[in-house]
Amino acid sequence: MACIESDGTLSHSAQAILRLAEEETPAEALARLLGRPLYTVRSSLRELEAAGLVSSSAGGYTVTPAGRARAEGAPAGESTS
Repeated sequence: MACIESDGTLSHSAQAILRLAEEETPAEALARLLGRPLYTVRSSLRELEAAGLVSSSAGGYTVTPAGRARAEGAPAGESTS
């Protein structure tokens, strides 16, 4: 199941991931907080990272400024900064 629809709409789980990843957060912690299987969360994180909405590091995932704007309701391609 895609977390970003073809029209750019974010799924509820994608929006939740963006809200939870304000600080560097491991995928395992996100899965636990969301109550979702780890493989599902990792798949969503890969999709969000490819779209530039989260970034990854050794410690986990962090929402990017573009991801923060999308989580706050800005349409795809727009930024609130």
